Amino acid sequence: MQLKSQQPLQVGSVVPSLALQDSQGLEQNLAHFHGKKVVLYFYPKDDTPGCTLEGQQFTQLGSEFKKANAIVLGISRDSVKSHDKFKCKYNFNFELLSDNQEQACQLFDVIKEKNMYGKKVMGIERSTFVIDEKGLLIKEYRKVTADGHAAQVLADIKSMKKTT
Repeated sequence: MQLKSQQPLQVGSVVPSLALQDSQGLEQNLAHFHGKKVVLYFYPKDDTPGCTLEGQQFTQLGSEFKKANAIVLGISRDSVKSHDKFKCKYNFNFELLSDNQEQACQLFDVIKEKNMYGKKVMGIERSTFVIDEKGLLIKEYRKVTADGHAAQVLADIKSMKKTT
């Protein structure tokens, strides 16, 4: 699927079918999750302090997300192998998707200029998106702080009405 020329998604837009490899190298397609809310959280790098904390907090709330008919998927540009190592090390109970071609990153407009040690680099801005049961983008969170974010997303999902 060619997504590069597409405009970034806006809240209220239909999220196109997008397939990325998970930590086991299996293809996960967003279209397969219709009927559930999908939490896509983009994070900069596997096994770094903020990304680890965020993943651990999503894991701690995993059963609550499940009760709310929502699944969590983490996305970064790291490789499938890196994701597998990261997921296993911290026993994450959700999948990590590899976006090394930046298809999802471009679609959701999360690649931003960052300042690292005085040097300007392009990287993922920590961001989260909620897709409803029909495949519509219904909520976005930009410039996320890792600590407490999973709980905020869960609280927001619990307050939303089911759309199917």
